[in-house]
Amino acid sequence: MFKALSNEQRLKVFMMLYAEALKGNGRDAVVPAETASCCPVEKAFTKICDCVNLSRSTISHHFKELQNAGLINCERDGRTYRCRVNMEAIAAIKNFME
Repeated sequence: MFKALSNEQRLKVFMMLYAEALKGNGRDAVVPAETASCCPVEKAFTKICDCVNLSRSTISHHFKELQNAGLINCERDGRTYRCRVNMEAIAAIKNFME
């Protein structure tokens, strides 16, 4: 998890996703699958593209790395992806830091 978050851009992406999850009370976010090659999160994906000035493919790569590290969970549902921040991973990080 820490290796995935050691990339400054990926950490920024994750923090934005986490903020969206807190704002949305952890609900799934749904978007059309063709929006990106990985698993974008609702309007957060577009917001991230605008805020961090990265290409969609780079952000998709960051999503994939975050998913591989267990920081986010994504699943395909027809033409959409459902993604959520893995709150158990957040708890594990908090416990480690204490």
